[in-house]
Amino acid sequence: MLKLDNIVKVYKTGGEDVTALRGVSLSFRENEFVAILGHSGCGKTTLLNIVGGLDQYTSGDLIINGRSTKEFRDGDWDAYRNHSIGFVFQSYNLIPHQSVLANVELALTLSGVSKGERRRRAEEALKKVGLADQIKKRPNQLSGGQMQRVAIARALVNDPDILLADEPTGYI
Repeated sequence: MLKLDNIVKVYKTGGEDVTALRGVSLSFRENEFVAILGHSGCGKTTLLNIVGGLDQYTSGDLIINGRSTKEFRDGDWDAYRNHSIGFVFQSYNLIPHQSVLANVELALTLSGVSKGERRRRAEEALKKVGLADQIKKRPNQLSGGQMQRVAIARALVNDPDILLADEPTGYI
């Protein structure tokens, strides 16, 4: 389903090259649960961002369902992120001026889902995480745990093939 083949990521900062990933090769099977462990600064988030299509690798190849991403265009990456990936970010990335419902619906808006279907699916996802009664609130009106659950609902609402969670032990 997903394969990383000798992935290297080098950041250019202030004229200096910083290597975040050095030749990472991994294969993931369908329905597999994987935890990536390591010390702070070892490249875990960089790896998640590359798998999720939020960052590009410097060399190597990311192969998705047998297809190399070396020739992916912006539209290919957009479709991959919108239809195949669910993200739970370490800092939640909720939009403060939007309601809880609107924050979850956002993932569906980007996928081109109709307004009525967006609302239905977002309400269903919020119900699954125990927040059906909080849909009109804004993120700053929620506890930290509730904000985490909004982020989880948003990540799950598109029924993604892959769920990526940065620092997930804080969610459970």
